[in-house]
Amino acid sequence: MNLINVDKEKCIKCGICVKECPVQVLKIGENGPEDICPEKCIACGHCVAVCPREAMDNVKTPLVNQKSSKKFPKLSPEEAENFLRSRRSIRSYKETSVPREKLVELVNIAHFAPSGHNLQGVSYIIIDDRKILDKAVKITAEELKNDKVLSEKFDDFIKGYTKKGVDTILRGAPSLVLAIADADFPRGRENSIFSLEYMELYAPTLGLGSCWAGVFERIALKDNSPMLELFNIPKGKKITGAVMVGYPKYNYPRLVERSPLKVDFLP
Repeated sequence: MNLINVDKEKCIKCGICVKECPVQVLKIGENGPEDICPEKCIACGHCVAVCPREAMDNVKTPLVNQKSSKKFPKLSPEEAENFLRSRRSIRSYKETSVPREKLVELVNIAHFAPSGHNLQGVSYIIIDDRKILDKAVKITAEELKNDKVLSEKFDDFIKGYTKKGVDTILRGAPSLVLAIADADFPRGRENSIFSLEYMELYAPTLGLGSCWAGVFERIALKDNSPMLELFNIPKGKKITGAVMVGYPKYNYPRLVERSPLKVDFLP
């Protein structure tokens, strides 16, 4: 299989594509870059994206599918800092449902996140049915209560739900985004964390808020979790992450400080 195609009129044999290939698939030949072991290509797209002359094409990451970044406005360091620091974990939501097109837009951004060796391997299930979410909250509370270790650790959460009727698990969020991966996929959890964090950072641009469903994950991420049946997770798959999504009930007009930065340099 010919992995790459090179426009010889545009190619100046600068070798940047070869230097940037993370798995050494390319070399510079007499007529420009050549693939020497196409089967090792991980489809990262670096060779096509980095070419300054648009001379490179790769069948796994076609040039026609890549968007030019030359005209994108660049955030200043201050703008980037404010953007990143303004993300809050939202635990109070309006009852308003989130349109599904917005939820799809969220997970679309999530799937562009980096992944180990570009294996990706994460897909998503979105639950926006209140009845199903209520069942998930009830099951989580029951499972926590019946677990000797977790019942002690999450006693306040369990009592808040069972005695006060407060949704301490999913916080009344109208939507829940699950990341799922093959049960035997070793990078499922870490790749899910990357992708869902991308989603969290993007959510405020759509007027949405989000929060990791950490208490819920204690039950959902188990090998034989009852959530697999509740959410009709395909056989051979596992839940690898969960984030609540909805419209924030309150705004945060200030940026919160963190503990003092601790950093050292080695000699």
